[in-house]
Amino acid sequence: MNHLILVRHGQSVWNLEKRFTGWVDIELSEQGKLEACKAGELIKKKDLIINKFFCSYQKRAIDTLNLILNTLSDKPNQIIKAWELNERHYGELTGLNKNEMKKVYGEKKIHIFRRSWDISPAPLDKKNPYHPLNMEIYKNIPKDKIPDTESLKNTYERVIPFYLKNIEPLIQNKKNILISAHGNSIRALCKKLFNISNINISKLEIPTGNPLFVKFNENLKIDDSYYLDSSRSRDLLVKF
Repeated sequence: MNHLILVRHGQSVWNLEKRFTGWVDIELSEQGKLEACKAGELIKKKDLIINKFFCSYQKRAIDTLNLILNTLSDKPNQIIKAWELNERHYGELTGLNKNEMKKVYGEKKIHIFRRSWDISPAPLDKKNPYHPLNMEIYKNIPKDKIPDTESLKNTYERVIPFYLKNIEPLIQNKKNILISAHGNSIRALCKKLFNISNINISKLEIPTGNPLFVKFNENLKIDDSYYLDSSRSRDLLVKF
């Protein structure tokens, strides 16, 4: 039996401030660091050899993974960083306070922007300092791959091809995989893995710093899936 562990990064500073973050490279809050360490402790209790580690380009996912590895006392030869696993780009909402934007757009509209399948906010001006084109960490990504805004569908269209090409073959080869990523890139993966509909995906919430443990059988079918911290679990919208 082989396993996939999905971890949304611990709480970031902008999570704490209730700001739309997207591709902006924001650090973990103190609570987020504690969440990452606890995630490592929970994973360690599974007594599992993890063969490959993946994360996005963003420091909150990278730092979460490093804190997990410190807790596991594991020093892998390679951590694979992929921009395809980045958080969804929130367009012109980037950097703005979620509560303030509810006053501007209304709570229903903000919920649609945050959770819908194929609706994206208006694009972010390319001259804005929060645009990925203006950030050093993305200088090696082809410019035509860098978004101005994204829906979850757009995020899915970059996450899933990467998963199918680089991660699923490892699982087929009986490797245990850990991915440290983001709320929406993990929502995209869950949509694929659990065959969640375009409508129901709006109901899926991914908690910070709580490892989602997925068990596969010999035929690459999911036998079971659950959060390691049951006190902070969320409904996966699937039954096993």
